[in-house]
Amino acid sequence: MRILGIDPGLLHTGWAIIDSVGSGRRYVASGVILPKTSGTLPERLNAIFRGVDDLCEKFSPDVCSIEITFVNQNPKTTLILGHARAAAIVAVANRDIPIYEYEPNKIKKALTSAGHADKDQVYKMVRILLPAANPKTSDESDAIAIALAHANMSKFKF
Repeated sequence: MRILGIDPGLLHTGWAIIDSVGSGRRYVASGVILPKTSGTLPERLNAIFRGVDDLCEKFSPDVCSIEITFVNQNPKTTLILGHARAAAIVAVANRDIPIYEYEPNKIKKALTSAGHADKDQVYKMVRILLPAANPKTSDESDAIAIALAHANMSKFKF
């Protein structure tokens, strides 16, 4: 199973592709979609949509795993993050790829056994589980973690 993991964000959308067969995991690729910071909201959302669509075209994932937006203290921030997430979801759904959504604490727990693990702990587990991965940003590391979490939890889905 080829998994596309997405850590959505309006400034940085992390993405990762891993292959999962049985209990084996293989790193394929990862990176960050960087919409122009000078762009309008619609332009940024379009950049995310096109970037995710291009990833689907290039890597042909079987499924997509994406982080659920947590409710921030600032409602405007939460809403804008939701827009970025929606742009990524629509790009994947447009290609009829199944989408699985996970809460941040479930992703962390699936990877580190601690639902409140910090970014450094997540990064270290990503490097332990996929030594070939060398994420350069926390967005990229989080996207790999999201893909790994789905690989670990998908055996429990019906």
